[in-house]
Amino acid sequence: MPIVRNLGRAARQLLQGSGCGCGVSLVPVRGIGVSPRQVASDASFHSVTFSESDHPRVLITGGLGQLGVGLAKLLRKRFGKNNVILSDIRKPADNVFYSGPFIFADILDYKNLREIVVNNRITWLFHYSALLSAVGEANVPLARAVNITGLHNVLDIAAEHNLRLFVPSTIGAFGPTSPRDPTPDLCIQRPRTIYGVSKVHAELMGEYYHYRYGLDFRCLRYPGIISADSQPGGGTTDYAVKIFHDAIKTGKFKCYLRPDTRLPMMYIDDCLKATLEVMEAPAESLTMRTYNISAMSFTPEELAQEVQKYVPELQMTYSVDQVRQAIADSWPMNFDDSNARRDWGWKHDYDLPELVTTMFSYLGSDSRIAQAN
Repeated sequence: MPIVRNLGRAARQLLQGSGCGCGVSLVPVRGIGVSPRQVASDASFHSVTFSESDHPRVLITGGLGQLGVGLAKLLRKRFGKNNVILSDIRKPADNVFYSGPFIFADILDYKNLREIVVNNRITWLFHYSALLSAVGEANVPLARAVNITGLHNVLDIAAEHNLRLFVPSTIGAFGPTSPRDPTPDLCIQRPRTIYGVSKVHAELMGEYYHYRYGLDFRCLRYPGIISADSQPGGGTTDYAVKIFHDAIKTGKFKCYLRPDTRLPMMYIDDCLKATLEVMEAPAESLTMRTYNISAMSFTPEELAQEVQKYVPELQMTYSVDQVRQAIADSWPMNFDDSNARRDWGWKHDYDLPELVTTMFSYLGSDSRIAQAN
């Protein structure tokens, strides 16, 4: 199976070289198109007994990426440490491994994933395994396998076992023909990246499984997510994370987008809060299964001006990456998230000034920052 071997080799290279925390899974690949109703009803698995609880039993796939570890921490505080299982195909750091249950889970191994759900009596599943925009364009076959075939496995298992399933979507699910300022929940979507195409596919398949099989599918379109405790993972909006690290380390930052490129952004705490809120929202309050969420929108130039309040000597230069710039130019400039605010009370906490203050407070008091303060 030369294709399988090539995908596996590509996955290892990406995981070793790109810094992508997207929970890439290795093959084997299960056949696409298996209905959840075709799984044998008498399948037998080893069962594990757990104490009864009113809390959900949670599995997070792709958990070592930008959002998984933070989400696990939030959910463990709410539901109890042992009720939230983090999973990935990579070895976790010691602090992650000892902070709560961790398990190896390959989303392309259907049988293994199904056994995990059954043996651990999972009721909620957060599916974060994906290759991001720029990394996906560099390896389309691998992105197709992880982002689409892996999703099919998750959908079938979630429908079969009556799980509440969360799959994140993205600003990348829109394209150059979508309205950009603002972008509503429902409009034309013709993305031009495999990442965006796979996310539109996820939105539509999730809604189809909801109406066809009664799957409790919930989805949020994330803007660019900014956090202090993760490294850039191959996304087009990652400049808004890297600028803080470079400002502190060197006082210089070279941006790969034009200075006037406006994109919607969000601090990670707001993102995780929104994710938990939509999962806890009563089903009857949801008028749709996929929602935009937003907090702020800014350009690299506006972000640099705010950063320079803390690092006045920051030297900002631009070397435009045509691939990433073309991706950014096809994405929304502002999200219309009025439906989320109306249906389940979404409200963000962080605007641009609060974001920058929080990022620097987490990344430490470098001498330049201390002098500015």
